[in-house]
Amino acid sequence: MTDLPEIHGVCPARFAAVRDAFAANFTDAPEGLDEQAARFSVVLAGETVIDLWAGLADPRSATPFVQTTLTPVFSTGKAVMALLIATCVERGLLDYDRPVAEIWPEYGQAGKAAITLAQMMSHQDGLPGFDAPVDPTIWFDRQAVLDRLCAQAPMWPPGTASGYHPITIGYLAGEVFRRADGRTMGRALREDFAQPFGLDLWIGLPETEHGRVATMRKPGKAVDLGPIDAVKTAAFLDKGSAPGGRGSAEWRTMEIPSANLHGTALDLARILNVLANDGLLDGKAILSPEVVEAVSSERIHGLDRVLPFTLSWGAGYTRNAGIGIFGPNPDAVGHCGWGGSCAFADADAKLSAAYVMTRQSHHLIGDPRARRLIEALYSGI
Repeated sequence: MTDLPEIHGVCPARFAAVRDAFAANFTDAPEGLDEQAARFSVVLAGETVIDLWAGLADPRSATPFVQTTLTPVFSTGKAVMALLIATCVERGLLDYDRPVAEIWPEYGQAGKAAITLAQMMSHQDGLPGFDAPVDPTIWFDRQAVLDRLCAQAPMWPPGTASGYHPITIGYLAGEVFRRADGRTMGRALREDFAQPFGLDLWIGLPETEHGRVATMRKPGKAVDLGPIDAVKTAAFLDKGSAPGGRGSAEWRTMEIPSANLHGTALDLARILNVLANDGLLDGKAILSPEVVEAVSSERIHGLDRVLPFTLSWGAGYTRNAGIGIFGPNPDAVGHCGWGGSCAFADADAKLSAAYVMTRQSHHLIGDPRARRLIEALYSGI
C-alpha cells in the first residue's frame, strides 16, 4: 500500500465511485500494481464529464504528472490509426471491401492479391511479424519493412483467423493511408485533428516535446501468450519483433502508428467520441453513420492466432463482444496498449473513455486498474 497523492481534475458527484476507484488504484491496486501516475478521462456526447490525474511523471526528479504530461500508449494508438483509415473510407479514397493490392500493387505478392482492407485492418492477412529473424533496427527503415512484408507469404490462410499484428499493422495501414491520402498518418493527425481541435496527440513526437513525456516503469513479469508457436514467435518473441537499437529519442520521433502514439487520456477520449457520438467531434461531422457502422462492425470472431483470447475484431478495433472489458455493451469498440492503457467508445451510451498510466502491468488486455475504473464509471451511467 502506498500513500495517496493529490488528485487533480474534475469528477461530478454522480461519478463519485470513479474518483474512489481512481484513488484506490494508487493505494490498493489489484495485484499490487499501485499507480506511479495515471489519468482517466471520459467524454459523454461531446462533453468532458470526468478528467482525473495524479502522481509523478518522473519519480526520480519528483516531477509531477500534470495536464500537459504526455504518455506513450503503445497499441492503444491503434484506435487512432483505425480512425484515420476510416476518414479515408469516408472520403471515398478507400473501401473496406476492396483488395489492398488495388491501391498498393506490391502488397499483392505471395498470395495476398485478394486480401481486403477490412481483412488487413482486422489482423487476418497473416503478417503479424517477419517470417525469419531480423535485426531490430529494420523498423527504423520504413521502406525496408514494407518491402519485406510485401514479399512475405501469409503465415496462415488469409480470412480464416485473426492473428494480432503488434507492430506490422502500423506500417501496413500507414502505407495504405499514404497512398490514398498523400500524407503520412502523423501529418494527417496533426493537420486534421490536433491543430483544428486542440488535441494533444502525436504519431511521431518532435524532439521539442520529449521533455513532457512521463517515465514508464516496465512490467514486473512477462506476458502470458499461451502455447508458443512460429506465429506468436514472429509477432512478439524474435529478437527483431520490435524496434530496437536506436534509442528512445529516435523511437519517439519516428512514426509507428501501431506502437508509438504519445498523448493525453483526455484527447484520446475526445477523438474516440467520434465513434460514440454519431460521427461528431466538437459538433463537426467527421464520419457518417454508415462509416461508423462499417468500422465498428464485426469482421471476424474467434480464437486469435497471436493473443490467447477469443476476439471480435472490427476494422482496426477490438470489439467488446467476448472480452467484456469496455462496459456492458458488446458492440463497444476500443483498443488496449502494452502495460495497461486503453481507450474505447460506446455508441449506445454516447460515451468514450481513456486510461493512461506509467506503471505497466503484464496484462495484454483488460488491465485490472482500468477495469476497476470502467466498472465504476458505468455504475453512474
